[in-house]
Amino acid sequence: MDLNLFKLCSGLKILGYFMIVLVAAIIVVSYYAVVILTLGPQLFEGGFKSFLSFTIIVVFHVLLVLLLWCYFMVVFCDPGSVPENWKPVMEEGNLEGSSSEPLSDCVATEDLASALSSSSERMERRPAARYCSKCENGKPPRCHHCSVCQKCVLKMDHHCVWVVNCVGAHNYKFFLLFLLYTFLETIMDTSVLLPTFIKFFQKVMNHSASPGNLAVTFLAFVLNLAFALSLLCFVIMHASLLFSNTTSIEIYEKKKAVRWKYNFGWRRNFEQVFGARKALWFFPLFSKEDLENIPALQGLDFPIHPDVDV
Repeated sequence: MDLNLFKLCSGLKILGYFMIVLVAAIIVVSYYAVVILTLGPQLFEGGFKSFLSFTIIVVFHVLLVLLLWCYFMVVFCDPGSVPENWKPVMEEGNLEGSSSEPLSDCVATEDLASALSSSSERMERRPAARYCSKCENGKPPRCHHCSVCQKCVLKMDHHCVWVVNCVGAHNYKFFLLFLLYTFLETIMDTSVLLPTFIKFFQKVMNHSASPGNLAVTFLAFVLNLAFALSLLCFVIMHASLLFSNTTSIEIYEKKKAVRWKYNFGWRRNFEQVFGARKALWFFPLFSKEDLENIPALQGLDFPIHPDVDV
């Protein structure tokens, strides 16, 4: 009996569902430790301390709402599926552009050679068409087959067990915002809980607080500190990938290239993920104009730098 390791990869989905429960548990523990045990009692002390506590609670809830909004968008949004019977744009354009009239009747003879030469150059600028034997469908540029999801994903970055989903062209922005807001939330939680954590052992020795509350506060501080440190590395890494227009899968390919073919400068690279409308940069949303005017957001076609050979 042959063992198919790729089919076993689909078992990671079960681990992913456990991760969702773990994320919910961490949020509940952090909320109880920060809002109920630490900041809540300070609201009734009056003065500047109450005002500061109220401000932190408001910021905490704003970040929490944004964090959860982005998280559920990453979980439930399709990362980008290849349309059935997909073919490269140039091939489709050639078929659609054909007509019953001879080409010489439509274009002057002198311009015909120039038009064919220009068309040939544009064809050469596009990567060779690829095919996925598992999906039995064409593979657009930057598309890869996920062994966990059992399908091809447009501009696939990676499969994330924390969201039970792939991160691709359609939800990469949501994933980046989720990382950012989670990092800010954990940093704030760690800062709020730090004074209590410092006094933890003193309170344990004096039995001046409930053991259960001390345990929750200690656990929340350790978890938030650990996540803040690990998320810092992820935020830096994905910021570097974002501004160079690279995915996690393409890192090795980019290292071998003299000049990365998808890199058009940090501003345009950023807009290919977040869109051009600044008002929506911090929300898991895209404007209709961006979806129509920026092909990279659809995940099927990407501009290639003219100075790079395909």
